[in-house]
Amino acid sequence: MYRNRQHKGGVPRVDTKFTQFLSRENMGLLDFVMKKLDGISRNKAKAILSGGGVMVDHQVQTRHDFQVVPDMLVEISKHPGPETRTRFDFGKYFNIVYEDDDVIVVDKADEVLSMGVGRNSLNMKDLLDRYFIETHQRCHAHVVHRLDTRTSGLMVYAKSVEAQQLMTADWHKTVIDRRYVAVVEGPMEKDHGHIESWLKDTPSLKIVSSRTNNGGKWASTDWRLIEQNDAFALIELHLHTGRKNQIRVHMQVLHHPIVGDYKYGSTTDHARRLCLHAFRLAFYQPRTHEPLSFETPFPSYFLSFFRH
Repeated sequence: MYRNRQHKGGVPRVDTKFTQFLSRENMGLLDFVMKKLDGISRNKAKAILSGGGVMVDHQVQTRHDFQVVPDMLVEISKHPGPETRTRFDFGKYFNIVYEDDDVIVVDKADEVLSMGVGRNSLNMKDLLDRYFIETHQRCHAHVVHRLDTRTSGLMVYAKSVEAQQLMTADWHKTVIDRRYVAVVEGPMEKDHGHIESWLKDTPSLKIVSSRTNNGGKWASTDWRLIEQNDAFALIELHLHTGRKNQIRVHMQVLHHPIVGDYKYGSTTDHARRLCLHAFRLAFYQPRTHEPLSFETPFPSYFLSFFRH
């Protein structure tokens, strides 16, 4: 099986069960569906999305907040009904970006754990195992890396123990690139920078940073400015290490905490979420060693801080 959200070009296939639209603007997928199906109610549009009745670049897309950008091909079912409905609304929690026989790449929503830490915890591993059951796949999700619960974005899971072992034997050689985007408080003093320090966990469950060895783990982060105004900055971050809460702590050290990160110094009132998203992931396919690269649009909420 192979699924890839990215359209490779050429002549799109014609499916008579779907009406095709080529996007000409930036907007949320729910709003796009409502606009194209003039007169449809918001609840009906949500039902079509949740039921698998919308495809973006030939990939079923169920997340209501997915950002449509120009030149994306959006296909909407002409006859949404039982045949397009799934038994569980996975789109609330993740979107499948790519899938083959060995791995699955997802765009995780914020507030979803990477793996379970107790009974009844909402986590990606359990959600993917349920997805595999509903799609009649004889496999399980195996964790190869993590994202903080409050961080959204791209993750890869192995579909077998063998694939997991191949990827985690030397994770730093498996991964080609991992990048994040964040909204931080205050305008930046320069357009790029680098920070490194030792990060140590504490009994209070808060990570502390030190320029000298404090018995913790060495961490290194690069950042560059994308856009800013008088109050906020949108920055891209590249990790050379993958320590717990690394970006969050390093931005606090720079006196530019991530918006919504009240644990590490944010003072922004009424932030809807932690403004940190893993937007790019590239790695070597564990069996074929083919380089695979994926990227998601920046969350629309992040961009709202810079609209006039």
